[in-house]
Amino acid sequence: MRLIARHFVAASLCFATGFAPLSNAAPAVTAKPVKSAVEAALPKQALTNQILYEFLVAEIAGQRGELGVASEAYLDLAQKTRDPRLAKRATEVALFAHQAKAARAAASLWLDVQPDSLNAQKALAALLVGDGKLSDARPHLEKLIAAEGGNPGVGFMQLNALLLQQKDKPATLALVKNLAAPYPNLAEAHYAIAQAAVNAGQFDDALSEIKTAARLKPGWEAAALFQFLLIQRDGKDNGAAFLKDFLQRYPNAREVRLTYARQLVSLSQYSQARDEFRVLAKAVPDNPEITLAVGLLSLQLNDLDDADAAFKQTLQLGYPDQGTVQIYLGQVAEARKQYTEAAKWYQSVQAGKHYLPAQIRYAALLAKQGKLAEARTYLHGVKTENAADQVRLIQAEAELLRDAKDDQGVYDLLSTALAGQPDSPELLYDHAMAAERVNKLDVLEKDLRRLIVLKPDYAHAYNALGYTLADRTNRLDEAVKLLEQALKLAPNDPFILDSMGWAQYRQGNIDASLSYLRHAYSLRPDPDIAAHLGEVLWSQGKRDDAHKLWQTSLDSNPHNAALLSVMQKFSQP
Repeated sequence: MRLIARHFVAASLCFATGFAPLSNAAPAVTAKPVKSAVEAALPKQALTNQILYEFLVAEIAGQRGELGVASEAYLDLAQKTRDPRLAKRATEVALFAHQAKAARAAASLWLDVQPDSLNAQKALAALLVGDGKLSDARPHLEKLIAAEGGNPGVGFMQLNALLLQQKDKPATLALVKNLAAPYPNLAEAHYAIAQAAVNAGQFDDALSEIKTAARLKPGWEAAALFQFLLIQRDGKDNGAAFLKDFLQRYPNAREVRLTYARQLVSLSQYSQARDEFRVLAKAVPDNPEITLAVGLLSLQLNDLDDADAAFKQTLQLGYPDQGTVQIYLGQVAEARKQYTEAAKWYQSVQAGKHYLPAQIRYAALLAKQGKLAEARTYLHGVKTENAADQVRLIQAEAELLRDAKDDQGVYDLLSTALAGQPDSPELLYDHAMAAERVNKLDVLEKDLRRLIVLKPDYAHAYNALGYTLADRTNRLDEAVKLLEQALKLAPNDPFILDSMGWAQYRQGNIDASLSYLRHAYSLRPDPDIAAHLGEVLWSQGKRDDAHKLWQTSLDSNPHNAALLSVMQKFSQP
């Protein structure tokens, strides 16, 4: 039995390594197999008992997680046999074991016994680069680039990925320039220099090099996209004009057009962006991602017919996230007041992450049609898989009541829900906000302080309590301390900045108040922030500024209660 096992292992190793086993048995087949040139170049190494033993030691050590032992054993075996297959294996194991010295020795041996191996060149070059030995790595990198034959550009395009982790960026840039020197008319060489220059913080040099690359290889999209990123780097130029000009010269540049379309979206130029996506849709008619983008932009532009058509085409093209598209189609139908159609789309979402949002939208659709009781009953019947989903349904029901102006109903619903889940952060926060609307400030404070205990890093709990104390009580010092903690957790949150500005105003610190409120409004021109900022400006006698601010905000938010209230308050004689 042991003999059979021994021969099985030996046969397996012969298959894996190509060694010739020691055997007195006559060969079963007399015909000689045809060897490849690579096989013919391999050393004639017999599988001795000692080699077999050391191979097994290395393999078993590796399987047991003793990687240092495995690495040492493989390196010793490779050095004894000078077999490139074992040298390669020794390199791989040493790398996996993070044995840098052993990996360099193994890779050097591998390259020595198989000098034409590109993989050996790459392995040794990467190890030398990783050790910061750029001058030692240079000849290997030169060989790798030259080995591409008639297309050294391939090597240059891979170069910076190999050099990316090198800490000495200026030295890396110098190395790339030296490697590129023999290829002055190769666009990829200049591209590689531009990449290294960016990594070294030399952006002007990078722009110059990428322009040279683009000149040497007209219409090259990779160079154009690189130049676009450099142009918009400092924020002074959004790069859209550059992309537009490139597309006028090279209209079939799809990647550039996609980038241009996305840039137009970021600039809120939705109509122009849709035009670009439509061009892409013609060029790539089977891409559902593009038709989805057309649909979303059409929905943003309130072009409901176009949105409907684009979303339906997205479904036909097999977009994997069907639920998302079905919800969008429901929104389109709802905007058209085609409520039966909208209900069909919402209820067509049967499973997955979009199931619950779709059911919530269907309930809201019922409420919109005056069927509030039916909507609430429907939500009660939606099946949930966990407590988090139950909370989402409760929040959705509370929102229906809030839209119906039933503040007491909201409070009662959330009170009942909170009794069942007393430590739910979401319910505690929503219950606190509902308590404020029915003037139960003691309940609000109790809820928010409990929430702070449960989630001490939840900035908006501190903010909600601090703002309420500043706005509804005279506990101003306490309010400011809470808001200071909120700002430590979220220093650039516009709503917390607004709360602090309002607290400072209530304390009589007008300059500090204006500073906070102006910062908040610059981050987010929200109507509630505009109401506060305008009131502080009014208190300083800057009535025209206050009215202008309020009116500008009201134009965009004609039904905002805070704006309407403050404007009515200060319009009275």
